Amino acid sequence: MEEPLALHPVKLYVYDLSKGMARRLSPLMLGKSTAGADASQGHTSIIVHKDEFFYGSGGISSCAPGGTLLGPPDTVVDLGNTEVTEEIFLEYLSSLGESMFRGESYNLFEHNCNTFSNEVAQFLTGKKIPSYITDLPSEVLATPFGQALRPLLDSIQIQPPGGNTFSRHNGQS
Repeated sequence: MEEPLALHPVKLYVYDLSKGMARRLSPLMLGKSTAGADASQGHTSIIVHKDEFFYGSGGISSCAPGGTLLGPPDTVVDLGNTEVTEEIFLEYLSSLGESMFRGESYNLFEHNCNTFSNEVAQFLTGKKIPSYITDLPSEVLATPFGQALRPLLDSIQIQPPGGNTFSRHNGQS
């Protein structure tokens, strides 16, 4: 008789890099209040197998949960559980790091930490991260203010300090 597969909790950490300023200024700058405005100034990561995994301009990184200089997350979203083992997950991350999520592929609005978190969440749980996070960049870019700032915003590279660049060969196995 086969043993049942172990279930591993999957969490989404959401950090507000603006510390609430995005929510307060969104009506003025965007012409509307956006429920996820803090996420536009934010960072997301996936917590699974006792580590935090995220993507930025340096590629895929990992650390202990809350272990970047950003400190504890502003919001934790429970994404459910996964049967994916740590070994399979690390192989998957290694593959992503060599293909879709190389550091040079990072773009603040179109290929960012939220894109990574959404991709990984679907792999682990079959579910996407909340749409208020994934839809916000296009909402911002659809405003005159977003269009005016786009050249500047496209040049911004984000890599939360404090993580270790993920690679299958950096001691993680």
